[in-house]
Amino acid sequence: MKEVEQEIVRVNCLRHIYPDRTEIAICGLVFTIRRGERVAVLGPNGSGKTTLLSHIMGLLEPVEGLVEVFGRSPKKDFREVSKRIGVVFQNADEQIIGPTVMDDVAFAPLNHGLPPSEVKTLVEAIMRELDIWHLRDKIPHYLSGGEQKKVAVAGAMVMKPDLLILDEPFTGLDPKSRVEMVNLMNSLNARYGTALVITTHDMDLIPQIADQVYILNRGHLVLKGKPEEVLTRADVLREACLEPPILVDLFYRLSAAGLPVEPVVSAADAVRQLVELYQGDRMRSTF
Repeated sequence: MKEVEQEIVRVNCLRHIYPDRTEIAICGLVFTIRRGERVAVLGPNGSGKTTLLSHIMGLLEPVEGLVEVFGRSPKKDFREVSKRIGVVFQNADEQIIGPTVMDDVAFAPLNHGLPPSEVKTLVEAIMRELDIWHLRDKIPHYLSGGEQKKVAVAGAMVMKPDLLILDEPFTGLDPKSRVEMVNLMNSLNARYGTALVITTHDMDLIPQIADQVYILNRGHLVLKGKPEEVLTRADVLREACLEPPILVDLFYRLSAAGLPVEPVVSAADAVRQLVELYQGDRMRSTF
């Protein structure tokens, strides 16, 4: 099936029943990802984020609803679809299975039948790009959390997938490693045109990593939009048990205190409003 207007993922009102008879339905808005787009999915624990990602990866098949990835069923056409998807799970330590870092990064291309000489070239290239070539002979489970995340990303990106799925990629990372992860994700997106779908509870990072944001609340996709459109909807966020980013909360409080400001999601916009407010006060004080 031909991809419609570069749309690579479409999920519409899926319903899944787990072996223990737990039923999860994800309805409301149609969930889509376009080629090269960065999409964040926000929601509390138990809202259906993992179920959504598992269907996109082809690990689950819905009993009802539509799940299409690259115009195919990711479950029925798992082998073909999975070649075009990279995945970084929340706990990188559980994802890494190779005895050495280099063995782990080489696992996916070898598993897909690429010749060893080509695999060696691909592995060295992505490891050098992520600046982890010096770790190639290390035992992965002895690495730091930030290093393990980079190894997991290298394994996910070694075959240059069209879609990279990142489930809570900032969990367990210190501030420096979080900044490095943000820069890495955006670099891969810009360089290869890799679409990203990200779940995270780190609301303050969303404006830096997402073009589109979905709010998932108790199985309902209740809101979609650009970060500045979604993250300033404090009412919808709190209804979904999510706290607005710090800047949004601060500017709501300033507005409630009587200052003529609008909620913002970026530091640059916050500085601009405050400078304009300060300069306006100075001008008025001279008259």
